[in-house]
Amino acid sequence: MFAPRGIRRLLEFVRLVVLTAIVALTGSVLGLAADVNTFLAEAEAAYDRWTEPFDFVAYEASLRRAIDLWEQALVLLPEGDVPTRIRVLNSLSQATFELAVGYLSEPTEKEAAFEEGKEGALSALELDPTFIAMREQDGFRAALRAATDVAGIFWYGNTLGQWLDFHRFTAFFGGVRDVAASFERAIELDEAYDGGGPHRSMAALLAQAYFLVGRSRVDAVVHFERSIELDPTYLENYVNYAEYYALPTGDNALFDELISTVLEAAEDPAIVGAHPFYNALAIERARELASDG
Repeated sequence: MFAPRGIRRLLEFVRLVVLTAIVALTGSVLGLAADVNTFLAEAEAAYDRWTEPFDFVAYEASLRRAIDLWEQALVLLPEGDVPTRIRVLNSLSQATFELAVGYLSEPTEKEAAFEEGKEGALSALELDPTFIAMREQDGFRAALRAATDVAGIFWYGNTLGQWLDFHRFTAFFGGVRDVAASFERAIELDEAYDGGGPHRSMAALLAQAYFLVGRSRVDAVVHFERSIELDPTYLENYVNYAEYYALPTGDNALFDELISTVLEAAEDPAIVGAHPFYNALAIERARELASDG
């Protein structure tokens, strides 16, 4: 039996509308994917500090642009693209940390940046169902110690640690122990990450807040030494050792040796260029410490 001509026309019209909607939706999805890929590529290019000669002052604009592009990409990313979402969240955590330590001077701005970085890294960790299940079953610190994303756990610890400087009550009542748990796990996962970063961060924590972790200040030494062993071109390893351990313990010989090493390395473009952003900060700190001494 054939449908009347009017009904056939109506069915053809409906079919045409549906096909048009499908084509439009497909085009929209493809357009969004292209936008996301463009944002991600441009963010990586803006963040890059190794391809061209590094200018610390000029780099602030590039860093801010990278943050803006990653934020735009994050809005457009499909919820199901978990690996990319984790990578972008961790990149934002690291970049906001670096913006705060390198360029922000207003305390409220620094606090906000560290909080944004903290929440970004935590959001990345929360994309792992195992992390969520462990937190619900055994508590937050247990979940930190069981996390498997070294970038997320490392940048969470770093941004949380800096944020706690503005929230001393939280620091005294468990916050510092959360930071320690993060660095302990990062060491287990990849001790060489970010130029010995897990050891460098643990060393700085123990040297300054050992009493809140229930450890001795001297426990920091093995982490300082290991960070230098893992990456002798990462000059912050030496400056942290000098400022946070040698200086307060009165070890003048060690302090002079560490600062001299940094100031000598400052004359070697290859060393400085290995970690241009952090080495620029470390050299500035070393010069200030040397002049104060």
